[in-house]
Amino acid sequence: MASSTQAPSTPAATGLRANVLGLFDSVVMAVAGSAPAYTIAGSTAALVAAVGLAGPASLLYCGIPMLGIAWAFSYLNRVETNAGATYAWVGRILHPALGFVAGWSLVVSATIFMVAGSLPAGSVTLGLFSNSAANNTGLVVTVGSVWFLVMVALVIAGVRATARAQWIMSGVECTILVLFAVLTLVHSASHTQVPFSWSWFGFSHFNGLAGFASGGLVAAFYYWGWDVTSNLNEEMKDSKKTAGLGGIIGVIIVFALYEIFTVATNTGLTSKTIGNNAGDVLAVLGQRAWPGLGGKLLVIAVMLSTIATLETTLIQVTRTLFAMARERTLPAGLDRILPKRQTPWIATIAVAVVSLGLFIGSTYIGSVGKILSDAILAIGLQIAVYYGLAGVTVVVAFRKVLFKSVRNVVLIGLLPLVGAAFMFWILGESIPSNGAVVDWVGLGGLGIGVIPLVIYWAGGSPYFKQKPTLGSVVPAEPD
Repeated sequence: MASSTQAPSTPAATGLRANVLGLFDSVVMAVAGSAPAYTIAGSTAALVAAVGLAGPASLLYCGIPMLGIAWAFSYLNRVETNAGATYAWVGRILHPALGFVAGWSLVVSATIFMVAGSLPAGSVTLGLFSNSAANNTGLVVTVGSVWFLVMVALVIAGVRATARAQWIMSGVECTILVLFAVLTLVHSASHTQVPFSWSWFGFSHFNGLAGFASGGLVAAFYYWGWDVTSNLNEEMKDSKKTAGLGGIIGVIIVFALYEIFTVATNTGLTSKTIGNNAGDVLAVLGQRAWPGLGGKLLVIAVMLSTIATLETTLIQVTRTLFAMARERTLPAGLDRILPKRQTPWIATIAVAVVSLGLFIGSTYIGSVGKILSDAILAIGLQIAVYYGLAGVTVVVAFRKVLFKSVRNVVLIGLLPLVGAAFMFWILGESIPSNGAVVDWVGLGGLGIGVIPLVIYWAGGSPYFKQKPTLGSVVPAEPD
């Protein structure tokens, strides 16, 4: 890769363990971050409620822009290796305040996800013993909290141990999902509730632009999480390529799984059945495709998926907090590293405490299905912010080489811009149609970030004094 000027290097003496993860780890982390089994089980009801039979179309028309964002992350990783990822790139290239907003968006969305992720873990675990217990919000929150604390301990144990655990969990999960992808399609073909239609991939089933945007918001949540690979870039081998490539491959893998199971859901389950099983749609599909053992196997897949994505989300938010604290845009203690494990343990404990508070508060909100639905939509708003900013950032960063080849135009320009435009559009279009709780949680969580932004900007943090520079020092010929 030729370069006329060297891009800023990784901050010195970060304390994170370098050169631990390879490309295979990166792909596994990306898939685990998107959590296909958990997402299908816990988000299908929200997708069906938003768009009905147009679920396959929502996933397709969000998947294309999401791939553009994945390409944006891939190229931005080549510019700077930083555990803060979007926070660092947007701040260096566009403006420090926008970088802070991008980082804060991830922090808030990941923290809210601790509720949306742990609730299915509790519900599925209890469902092994009692269906009534699985619908008891208090019990679900309690069991989910236990699972969450186990994940906190594993994340503190170190990235090497976490990666090895992900190999096992995601490997078993994906094996079960591929098996049932075949079984559910075969079963649905002979036990059809609704005949298959190619129109499910078109626009005819959307309730106008507002319906399309609502579906896009839920679909964005489906894909979210693959970018954990970029937050691990300081700990990867050949990080300038490995982190981004793992994310791209991960998006393609989960796209295929999501489409297959969404089509199977459309053909095999009624909307009433989906609504009555909002937290475990996948188990219902499995039980129908393979009565008896099928449901149990998919319960195992959902449990493993939930555990895996709790781990990756904890990694993602703690690395972002670590990077922000390292540059003094959040309290300095959050960048403290456990010497032996080389993990940001203070940041991990801080996230755990806040998340447990949210768990307790969620018992007063309503049913498990309602909590999941509101959390998914609120997170979707926050995802749209930082993914959209990343899509714009890569175009600005590589603007001097954008038109040097067709490849650059497509991969650095067109796809990321389409991704950014889509994210910002669904953000603006969905806000008026969301419920008050969704907008208060989603936008209110972002608004709280103004407080630390003002405090640390006024306090003279060097991060806020920097001038955008990366746009003039990117590699001359990105490969």
